[in-house]
Amino acid sequence: AFMICLNELGDCSKREILEPLAVLIAPFAPHLAEELWEALGHEGSVCDAAYPTFEEKYLAQSAFEYPVSVNGKLRFKKEYPTSMAPAEIQAAVIAEPEAAKWLDGKAPKKVIVVPGKIINIVL
Repeated sequence: AFMICLNELGDCSKREILEPLAVLIAPFAPHLAEELWEALGHEGSVCDAAYPTFEEKYLAQSAFEYPVSVNGKLRFKKEYPTSMAPAEIQAAVIAEPEAAKWLDGKAPKKVIVVPGKIINIVL
């Protein structure tokens, strides 16, 4: 997972991203962390740096992309706000043009909405 992260951040040059990253990877990959710390122009060891603080605002998710299944088969994905109630999501997904394509004018027997997971339309 660290290598995937490092590969994705390979072209990143933002100091505010790279400094906390160096401190976070230090216990697992000290040689990489020390090289990065030195390349960022710091004196001393990365192990002496203060650990980054937790900020919950970065974990907050304002929208979720729901996979929409018709009769148990994934047909499309649609993004809805996380604050939306399951009943509102149900009404919105039935009104989608993509859903109408799979419904073929039939009324669904049941629409199952699992908040933050999946929407399943049963015909």
